[in-house]
Amino acid sequence: MTTGVVLLTRDLRRRDNPALAAAARDFDRVVPLFVFDPRLLDGRHASPNRLAFLLDSLADLDRGFGGGLVTRTGDPTEETLRVAVEAGATMIDLCADHSGHARRREVGLRRAAAAAGIRIRVHPGVAVVDPGALVPAGGDHYAVFTPYHRRWLTARWRLAEPSPKRLRIATGIASQPWPSRPANGSPALPEGGESAGRNRLDRWLAEGLDGYASLADDLAADATSRLSPYLHFGCVSPLETARGALAAGGPGAEPFVRQLCWRDFHLQVLAARTDLPTIDYRSRGDHWREDAAAFDRWRQGRTGVPIVDAGMRQLLGEGWIANRARLVAASYLVKDLYLDWRLGAGHFMEWLVDGDLASNSGNWQWVAGTGNDTRPNRVISPARQSARFDPRGEYARRHIPELGSSDYPRPLVDHQDAVARFREARGR
Repeated sequence: MTTGVVLLTRDLRRRDNPALAAAARDFDRVVPLFVFDPRLLDGRHASPNRLAFLLDSLADLDRGFGGGLVTRTGDPTEETLRVAVEAGATMIDLCADHSGHARRREVGLRRAAAAAGIRIRVHPGVAVVDPGALVPAGGDHYAVFTPYHRRWLTARWRLAEPSPKRLRIATGIASQPWPSRPANGSPALPEGGESAGRNRLDRWLAEGLDGYASLADDLAADATSRLSPYLHFGCVSPLETARGALAAGGPGAEPFVRQLCWRDFHLQVLAARTDLPTIDYRSRGDHWREDAAAFDRWRQGRTGVPIVDAGMRQLLGEGWIANRARLVAASYLVKDLYLDWRLGAGHFMEWLVDGDLASNSGNWQWVAGTGNDTRPNRVISPARQSARFDPRGEYARRHIPELGSSDYPRPLVDHQDAVARFREARGR
């Protein structure tokens, strides 16, 4: 009887999981495995919100496997090889990921598996179009979104994999206890897992997608899909999400699918520049200010700028904010306060339940003008953003109960003075 191991990482689903589908086709028994990596649980990218969502997602997946999900804690290479040997497996299947950490994990696993006489297969699955599939002439990745988007729309997408019809889960492989659910996360987190993700996706395609073009940036309407956590953990397939939106059609389909393209764009930038989370993609010679008190007020949603503070408080309360609010809050930190974008990116990664290294780093660098923005010195005006996207102040009042009272602080800086300071610092 042949046995294969499927190492699950950011593909926590049964439907359109190429690694799981391949193992189910080729082996009599399959060991679905997830390894809790202490470096991610306790390191600089640890997040109580993402851990809570991950635990939900694994519980849902375990139910789908009839209680057969195997979990271990430790070095992913060592634990995966240990499970493969215990199960008598001859193959390890996994989906490719593209951060520096994921690359090192794959390289280490290949070496260790080769030494043990076990084969490795790496599959697509975390993107609609995987990094490396689209490259410009004379380069290894696209540095500008628009030409990438044109190629992406005409690329040949892979076919989605259905849930395996024949899947015999191996028994007798011991699991280790899961980490405890964190008590210090946001109080209003979404439920994780493929079941919740599929329900949200189905409702979005049927009821929400049509209004996306007109309501995506309306902060009070809260009319975005909120699928980003499910996409980050692979509870829903980005490929099926894109295909489903295009099949549904309507005015919201193209702008929504464009956001999925942005996700792939940032992923292919990270794949080419794995130092994206810490190093300027394009240095602008910034000498960022140091102001711990101002940074703390920004984190707490106490800057005195309602649209900024509402977003930052929503982040703490829900572990999520809409893209428009993210842009406004990020621009305020780097352009008005002239504080290092890495501080903001780190705070977002601590709290965002959808905290994706590629998208978070790419978007922060875009706002800072150090990344892939073709207009690096653009400044977002909080007042104009409020007038356009929260004209009645509903979003601000929803998240700032003391707004309008003496308890609400005065603005940290004058916007026009801050813009002048930023342009002087940038030599403009």
